[in-house]
Amino acid sequence: MLDAAQTARALPWGPLVTALQRTLADHAAGQVQAPERWVLPVAPGTSWFLMPAWLAPEAGDLASIKLITYAAANAARGLPAILGDVLVMRASTGERLALLDGPTVTARRTAAVTLLAALHLAAQPQGPLLLIGTGVQALSHLQALAAGCGVREVWVRGRNPQRSRDFVQAALADDELQQHHGLTIRPADDLADALARCPLVVTVTPAQAPCLDGPVRPDAFIAAIGAFTPTMIELAPALTRQLAARGAVVIDSAAARHEAGDLLAAGLALDALPTLAEALQRPRPGGSVLFKSCGAALWDLAAARCAVAA
Repeated sequence: MLDAAQTARALPWGPLVTALQRTLADHAAGQVQAPERWVLPVAPGTSWFLMPAWLAPEAGDLASIKLITYAAANAARGLPAILGDVLVMRASTGERLALLDGPTVTARRTAAVTLLAALHLAAQPQGPLLLIGTGVQALSHLQALAAGCGVREVWVRGRNPQRSRDFVQAALADDELQQHHGLTIRPADDLADALARCPLVVTVTPAQAPCLDGPVRPDAFIAAIGAFTPTMIELAPALTRQLAARGAVVIDSAAARHEAGDLLAAGLALDALPTLAEALQRPRPGGSVLFKSCGAALWDLAAARCAVAA
């Protein structure tokens, strides 16, 4: 039974990305079952997310199920928005192998998926990086992209200037980030200047309204992470349509076609959008790339494989 710190240590970025690639390959070979998540309203403003996935016996005999709640109002209560656990079992017997901290798994596997996408789809994966948002996902994405892409120049845009500065101070004191020499992190007080400077942009906000309307660089890689339901949105619809027209839009899984509020609000032809698994088999697209991630049980299963191996 691993707490948050132990779960993080069991999910180092390199092995976690390898586990994602292996799990994608097994899924393509029909060795993985990963039903779409169930979202159940358990209280006003609070939803329960149930996300099961499992490997065929010959592929590893492993099953995982993530049981988490999402309550947007928890920040006012002094609590994380996401709480819960990931249960890992031997699929053939049902034996419990591990109980992982759910928010930590969510943060690290989401950032690792973005890292995998950036390595294959970004024109300049080394950055500079602009983070829009200052929460848990902002820190995990900074850790992942610093470790995996070699990002060393980072700009941060929070809800207000103080939030940006608080995040900068916390990030500079983070144990993982202190391993990366030459890393600079600054508040992005001038958003237009930061967008012109940064070919790598990650939006990780509570997603109640658009936080990015451009313009972005022609070679930009934009990972939109914060909006993971049909009613949430981070990108202005006009910007999403522009990115689709001038470059490419890639989704993390097929479920994003009906879960991604950013894409639904823009009115894109969603059936034609490639998934990350499909995009990894193709040459890097030209122009700007929007990577829209909503999360999937497949990513939790990959994290479970990584943790059990560790």
